[in-house]
Amino acid sequence: MPTATPEPAPRRRRAPVRDPEGPRRVTLLELFFDLVYVVALALISKGMVDGLDWYRAVQSLIMLAAVWWTWSITTLVTDLYDPERPEIKLLIVHVMFGVLLMTTAIPEAFGDSGVVFAGTYVAIHLGRGLFLIPTVRHAPETRRRALRIFTWFAVSAVPWIIGGYVEDHWRAVCWSIALAIDYGGFRLAYPVPGLGVVPMAQRSVTSEHLAERYQQFFIIALGDAVLTIGLMFSPAHAGWKNSGSFAIAFATTLLLWRIYVHKSGELLPVAIERSRSPSKFLYTAPYTHLVMIAGVVTTATGFDLVLHPQDGSVPPAWVAVILGGPALFLAGRAAFEYEVFSRVSNSRPGGLLALLAIAPIVIFLPPVFTSLGAMLVLAGVAVTDVRRSWGRPPEAPAPAH
Repeated sequence: MPTATPEPAPRRRRAPVRDPEGPRRVTLLELFFDLVYVVALALISKGMVDGLDWYRAVQSLIMLAAVWWTWSITTLVTDLYDPERPEIKLLIVHVMFGVLLMTTAIPEAFGDSGVVFAGTYVAIHLGRGLFLIPTVRHAPETRRRALRIFTWFAVSAVPWIIGGYVEDHWRAVCWSIALAIDYGGFRLAYPVPGLGVVPMAQRSVTSEHLAERYQQFFIIALGDAVLTIGLMFSPAHAGWKNSGSFAIAFATTLLLWRIYVHKSGELLPVAIERSRSPSKFLYTAPYTHLVMIAGVVTTATGFDLVLHPQDGSVPPAWVAVILGGPALFLAGRAAFEYEVFSRVSNSRPGGLLALLAIAPIVIFLPPVFTSLGAMLVLAGVAVTDVRRSWGRPPEAPAPAH
């Protein structure tokens, strides 16, 4: 009798990690996912206008940092895992729904909706871990990485939830502690007793994909500025000050884009690829881009202020917002430039000093002149950038040390 052929053993399903040789372009689902953040940034910048003071600014920064971290970690997931796999697509949709719910709580995050804001944030990050850990069970190193990250978010969940139930300044304190845990854990590579830190081999990044995602989110932040300009300007009430503020706001937005993309923004993918340590950018880009995006969001708040019909001098809080937005952007942009070239152009600190110098002067002038001063400083930075690189060969990014 013929010998029966044994049935082949079932093939083990491959973990949904990204193939290093696979496509590196951003998927349409990732772009669709970004749409939620247009609303989130708009609500944060709009919320700063109401009762503008330092405490309100701190609240806005906390909400922006939380919203940004949901995007940043999700972007890291789509860089480390295959975004075309059904499991990862389902995960992106889950996060998108969570961020949308979290966004609806932004206007009252420091009021009656604190539990919703904090609870949704925690659910997004813990839910991601609970989904990934069993999904990558056949890849032990990848599973341990997911377990380390989940552990840190489980620790930060405690002050997040406590903060949702306390009031006033205690909520800001609790949430600041929670954010320090989340941001610090990422920077430290998520050390966990018994598991150690995420190994260097597990920190590899896809330069083209990661750089493109950060560039896309910066464009989303600029979209918040454009949205503010379009919603606040009314041709029916367009005197010379309002019309001038409209033109200045548009020019300022254009300059923010120009300064961002000049060299560093264009060369970021090449810089990551050429670096001897690509993970350097993985652990610095979230922080530098957060500062730049905070600057753009604050600038959008300034547009909201100057496009209101307003006469007389500028309140000090208005000056802080109108000039502080471009200052934050330039500070983040300087760090970003150092990230790529290991040096900082003189125009960055020069622009910061110029904004500081005009503050005591513009406080006695109508808001349109404060906005004009900020725009002229940014224009000076942009012109200096162009003059420095005019006729010179392209500068190569510096390797990591």
